[in-house]
Amino acid sequence: STQSVSPLLFGDNLEYTRGCINGGLSAQLLRNRKFVGKPARYGCAHEWYPIGKTVFAFDASYTRHGEGYRMHRNHECNAQSMTNYAVQKGGFGQKDLYIRGGMAHECILTAKAFTETVVTVALTAYDGTVLDSAAVTVGADGYMPYTVMLTSSETCTDARLEITFETVGTVWIGAVSLLPSDNYRGMRRDVIECMKTLGIKLLRWPGGNFAGEYHWLDGLLPREERAPLQSHLGLETQPHTNGYDFHELNTDDFVALCREIGAEPFITLNPTWNTPEESAAWVEYCNGDETTPYGRLRAERGYRDPYHVQFWSLGNEAGYGHMEGANTADAYAKHVREHAVKMHNVSSDLILCSSGPYPNAEWARDSAAALSDVADVVSLHHYTPFPGYVNPEKRKEEYEGMIRRVQTENAACIREMRRTLNRDDLKISFDEWNAWYAWYRCGSVTEGIFAASFMHMLYRYADPFGITMACHFESVNEGSIRVYPDRADLSPTGLAISVMRHHAGGVLCAAQQDAVATLHDNGLYITLINRTFDGDKTFRIHTAGEILSAVQYTSDDVVQGSEFTESPLSVQENGSCIQLTLGAHSIAYLKIMILSSQ
Repeated sequence: STQSVSPLLFGDNLEYTRGCINGGLSAQLLRNRKFVGKPARYGCAHEWYPIGKTVFAFDASYTRHGEGYRMHRNHECNAQSMTNYAVQKGGFGQKDLYIRGGMAHECILTAKAFTETVVTVALTAYDGTVLDSAAVTVGADGYMPYTVMLTSSETCTDARLEITFETVGTVWIGAVSLLPSDNYRGMRRDVIECMKTLGIKLLRWPGGNFAGEYHWLDGLLPREERAPLQSHLGLETQPHTNGYDFHELNTDDFVALCREIGAEPFITLNPTWNTPEESAAWVEYCNGDETTPYGRLRAERGYRDPYHVQFWSLGNEAGYGHMEGANTADAYAKHVREHAVKMHNVSSDLILCSSGPYPNAEWARDSAAALSDVADVVSLHHYTPFPGYVNPEKRKEEYEGMIRRVQTENAACIREMRRTLNRDDLKISFDEWNAWYAWYRCGSVTEGIFAASFMHMLYRYADPFGITMACHFESVNEGSIRVYPDRADLSPTGLAISVMRHHAGGVLCAAQQDAVATLHDNGLYITLINRTFDGDKTFRIHTAGEILSAVQYTSDDVVQGSEFTESPLSVQENGSCIQLTLGAHSIAYLKIMILSSQ
């Protein structure tokens, strides 16, 4: 075979949803650090508690939006004022913070005062014991950032950050930040290492649904100054942060993350609220050289070399009621065409992906085909229902039904998509797939077997059905990577995907439902799946060479909370044939060095 397994099939999403960024990839320890929404009782911002008899109020914001913001959300921009009418210790604090012992933490207090005021910033234990503190003199000449480094000698799982002053006067706080000093551009390094282990080769950002709420020009502002973004879809995209995102990552951070993990960036536009000129400016910022206005701006910000972002999506899930903007095929196609044309004028080698409720014959005709001269890739999303596992007597039935859906739903969806597109020049980007709802429950071996089976299906379907890209939804805290205050690890889904990463870029030697082999130079990489609920499965493989690695991932159960256990795989060798047996609902991986004489 000369068919290779495209690395672009090993994509993932990085959407600002639920716990993906806040409480996930972001290393930021504070909640509501820019004081969004309505204040709690007595004028103190929610997530913060009052100290002493300080009087609180919301005031004109320090944070702001970038040029061209027009989404007209509410309560995004506020500052917190604190007034002492007598000599006393007063201020506010935030509790339930995880502070690592021996790790320096950078606290940035963006503040101003009515008159010059000494403000104390302290890390304390839950009982009030001071772990570390520092004092800063806040001036009266406008907002300024004040940075202190705080270190606790011991790990504290329920620490507090308290900001207080003891004189008569008023202090305004525009934003507060608390980051461990080992962060990477505001991101957790342990989560990034897990992303590398997954083998992500294409990363789609900032959505998903959140793309319709994102304003890329805000990212040109300093991180502390960027206005929070209120979610139009508060329940789905930001329920863990009261419907707001605090814009911790911008385009530069995202591209840097992609480079760090070895992935190509895949950016989704906001064509509803950004103009075609603003979309083209985003392309120019990423890809223009220093002779272009936005390329020069990028260089002035410290990033001289163009980012060469090739993959762009013209919005997300157009045609569904939850997305703002044009929701008919014809209206969408007319609306995003100008975006696409202006983007191509800036960078002619872009690969643009159109959106829609696919498979859908009307959208295939009036949108995908109508845009084929500017966008020859079409987005496909599908989520597979997860079993309830309530009745133990139906566990086998529910498990097997879930795994069968790889073929009966996902593969069938691809075939129907190809049939309705009815054009070989239009390619498919399967850029959202997962078990529904992976983000609202703990993982399971069922989902791991499902993910492995889905990837095997992709290898077989990609070439004949024109699938050029695929993105799991999504890695951080929503299927693959579990993030805790003190660590991050892979779920069963993440483990399965990490096993499959070995096929990226290899030549496809064999592709069956339960067995896939790819050749990389002189190395043969094999993944095997036993999808059965309660039976062993024996594999016989005709090959010869030295077995460099043979591992299996097994489990006693498949319900929520079940985990894979890694162990050596027993392989029987007999000349040019090897034989092995896998237990129920398990995965195996082999690496074989092919002898050069063969």
